[in-house]
Amino acid sequence: MVQDNGFVLERDTVIKPYTEEIADYCSPFTCDDNDLDDFFAKDALYYDSELLGRTYAWIDLAEPINIIALVTLANDSIKTKLITKSARNRLQRSISNAQRGINYPAVLIGRLGVSSKYRGKGMNIGSQILDYIKGWFRSEDNKTGCRFIVVDAYNNTKTLHFYEKNGFKLLYRSAEEALRQITPKAYDLPFSTDGRKVVKIGVNFSTKQRRITDWLSE
Repeated sequence: MVQDNGFVLERDTVIKPYTEEIADYCSPFTCDDNDLDDFFAKDALYYDSELLGRTYAWIDLAEPINIIALVTLANDSIKTKLITKSARNRLQRSISNAQRGINYPAVLIGRLGVSSKYRGKGMNIGSQILDYIKGWFRSEDNKTGCRFIVVDAYNNTKTLHFYEKNGFKLLYRSAEEALRQITPKAYDLPFSTDGRKVVKIGVNFSTKQRRITDWLSE
């Protein structure tokens, strides 16, 4: 049984790239979300081999067979022409006119899952991981140059509230905006190489009404 004894992510875990060796050695990972569990079990290593994203594992130092959390990161960018004028103004508010551009480098948090064995025990693992990633890409060790951190978050109230609580702001506020950024960000790439028909859908979910208010497809 896992208990919160003043859990500190950087003290009580070790972070390692998620590899076949880690997957084979550690207990099967589950965060009680079928989509995330399926991705980490079947697609994370493929993404790494194809340079689509790299997954990192936080491993419990006290019980090294336990993966506390998995996160998939990828290079990304924010293309100002794909977002509305109001969103662009919010984005560039802290950037001087001379430094404003068409694209801004970003790192994408594509997947984040916290083990169901550790979640919900007051350990704040998800928030600590986000703080770690923010520090990682703000530090002098940042090798790529990163202006923003963006998240592919599920469109549901609980998930959106979690990221907003941790300092993230909505970038795409309409179904049209969501749909327009699928191809430039290559979200459809892993599904378009095996012959399956791909339908692109942009969805807007209202956190106030707690329902889908708009959607488009192509």
